[in-house]
Amino acid sequence: MKKITLGAILIFLGANLYAQQDLPENPKPGKCYVRCTTPDVYENKTIQVKITPEYKKLKTFPAQYKTITEKVIIKEESKKIKVVPAKYKTTTVTFIKKQKASALKVISAKLGNDSETVEIKPAFAQWELGAPAPDCASGNPDDCRYWCYKGYPAEFTTIPVKTLSSDASTQSSPISEQNGTYTKRVVVEPAKIIEEVIPAEYGTITKTVLVKDAYTEEEIIPATFEDVTKEVLTQKGGLTTWKEVECSLVEYSALPINWNLGSATLTSKAKSLIDTRLMPVLANNAGAKMEIASHTDARGSKTSNKDLSDRRAQSVVTYLISKGVNSSRLVANGYGESRLKNRCADGVTCTEREHAANRRTEFRLIQ
Repeated sequence: MKKITLGAILIFLGANLYAQQDLPENPKPGKCYVRCTTPDVYENKTIQVKITPEYKKLKTFPAQYKTITEKVIIKEESKKIKVVPAKYKTTTVTFIKKQKASALKVISAKLGNDSETVEIKPAFAQWELGAPAPDCASGNPDDCRYWCYKGYPAEFTTIPVKTLSSDASTQSSPISEQNGTYTKRVVVEPAKIIEEVIPAEYGTITKTVLVKDAYTEEEIIPATFEDVTKEVLTQKGGLTTWKEVECSLVEYSALPINWNLGSATLTSKAKSLIDTRLMPVLANNAGAKMEIASHTDARGSKTSNKDLSDRRAQSVVTYLISKGVNSSRLVANGYGESRLKNRCADGVTCTEREHAANRRTEFRLIQ
């Protein structure tokens, strides 16, 4: 029994010694201190993602022709014989009436759908203080708390992009050659004895002649890009120091935002209030964490009140992050109607002023 008691005393003394080593050195009586952790430093970098590729756009022009008229002999010059007349025969002559060419048909480029996954926020980890042990032997609950190095996964976004399945091309089809014919008479046997000149006879034919064959003109459609912003870790934080602060900053202080009924949207007046009340506290206490706590009155369901207070606290945190405050320094807590400041719980008749005292947003520095 004595061995068990002595072991418990040693464990208690060791825990107290560790807790004292984790406290500020040379603290001043009546002063308040918060644990400050140097934040991770991120830099926004912009990358380009190709949305559509470069491709060709084709335009075809048909073949060009001109029509010409040509003089041809339809009956040759001959002689007429009085005694023995000349003998003739008729022949057919074939000529090219229209020369052959080609016609072009455009086959358009085909684009496919694809996507590209881009990391917009890298994975990170931070120290977080655990809950106090329920069986803590010390009167100070912080003696039995532990730190956990908790990791958070990277965040990604998927962007739709276009891919070139097949580029534009042309398909050629031939235009057949067209032939024409005409007839002429030729002398088989000339006249004899008495000759008489019979002059030649002429006619005209029409021909379609190719001036310029069909051709293609191409236009290059350039690729299109979209800029995507991603966070890149440039300096790892995590160093812990203690900082003396005003004791009023570790207690809940009012942030008198007048929320619209049922709304978690910050008005321009609310943003101005955050700029003047919260930004200086965060700037003057670098590395310290701040809790944003939001409360509602007891009217309405507990579930809806908890959700509304969560959204209101998160709206303040989101605005602070947009102003450059590192997210690791901010904690948003919505308490709904769980922390009423007066007697106005469910079923109790209260004035509007009494209900308004419970509808509040507060802040404080935390470890």
